[in-house]
Amino acid sequence: MTAEEKDYLIPFEAYAEDRFEEKRSKFIGRLWRVETPEEAVAKIKQMRETYWDATHHCYAYILREGNLMRYSDDGEPQGTAGMPMLDVLRHEGLVNVCCVVTRYFGGTLLGTGGLVRAYTKGVQVAVAAAGVQQMSRFATLLIACPYNMLGVVQQVLPEHGCSVEEIDYGVDVTLTVIQPVGMLDTLNQALADVTSGTVYAECMDISFRGRRIK
Repeated sequence: MTAEEKDYLIPFEAYAEDRFEEKRSKFIGRLWRVETPEEAVAKIKQMRETYWDATHHCYAYILREGNLMRYSDDGEPQGTAGMPMLDVLRHEGLVNVCCVVTRYFGGTLLGTGGLVRAYTKGVQVAVAAAGVQQMSRFATLLIACPYNMLGVVQQVLPEHGCSVEEIDYGVDVTLTVIQPVGMLDTLNQALADVTSGTVYAECMDISFRGRRIK
């Protein structure tokens, strides 16, 4: 299996945010799904322009294509913001994600350790607000069968990871079915067994689909 075919994790929500205070400094973690460097840079620029009165806009983003990772401390002491933020995203296994943690300074210095903890928390609360979904490869299948075989065909499908998306009642019954990639051969063997070899599933497309895991 190539890297392009492997499962991967992305934020469940397209955008989410959460905030907290630490020694009167306000921290706001904002997180987006993105697919290109241009999208990530645009989100970061938008935060800087919209919340121009904030003290810092630290960020981290990871893109699946090319395994691209970028981060910035945006004026905070080196290593106290951007890298800890990136570490959270990497620990969560997320890709195609951009996070900006905005800070409004409250007048009390947090120290190196305090800053690391605050920016780490800024990403953690944003990830928790967004949720996580796993993207996996699924095949879209077409199954045409006579009306008198519909019942036995439908009984076989759940045993082989299939979910029916659509049923078209024409001359025959045509089912549009979604199944995890790699299970088609065993499905067709099962269909052959219950229909005397007259019904089989044909793969029409393969694409990534997501399901929420947290």
